[in-house]
Amino acid sequence: MVGSQGLIAFLATKNGASARSFYEKVLGFSVLSDDDYALAVDVAGVMLRVQKVEDFQPHPFTALGWNVVDIDATVAELAAKGVHFIHYPGMVQDPSGVWLAPSGAKIAWFKDPDGNTLSLTQFS
Repeated sequence: MVGSQGLIAFLATKNGASARSFYEKVLGFSVLSDDDYALAVDVAGVMLRVQKVEDFQPHPFTALGWNVVDIDATVAELAAKGVHFIHYPGMVQDPSGVWLAPSGAKIAWFKDPDGNTLSLTQFS
């Protein structure tokens, strides 16, 4: 059944060149293909297809996230590449934008060039 098959994740972009630069150069993913319809990148063995569309509104919640070993180092590395981490009103986050969840997980959020909300999580 589907549960034993490989996952393909999807996002959308209005600007394919900007999306490619971000996902390839900033996040460091290998490009599998780039055509008129989508940019496909390899994310640790999972294909992420960033669909090229004329218009869309990004969701107001996290669309995609990564489980990281060291969130502080990952946030620092991405911030050095120009990624801005989101500080949410009412949430106690450290200066770099990392929130300590009640479960003990550390989470930080950022956006891609199209406004898709992405996250990093370091589980305790």
